[in-house]
Amino acid sequence: MKKMSLFGLLAASLMLTVASCSNPEYKSDENVTVKPLEYPAPVDTTGGKVDPATREINAVNATEDIKKMQPVM
Repeated sequence: MKKMSLFGLLAASLMLTVASCSNPEYKSDENVTVKPLEYPAPVDTTGGKVDPATREINAVNATEDIKKMQPVM
């Protein structure tokens, strides 16, 4: 008796699963246009300052960097 009820429950759950997965409104022959994802512009986290890695290397910038590295007394 228990095996029959177990098979009955299994069959009922299988029928519900199949019924819920079918979609009669689905049409596979529709033309679908694909467009690339549009990402938002990156957020400026530097506060408008120039990135030190891309800053021009010259005497003025080198002097400023050396002054910033000196300990304050």
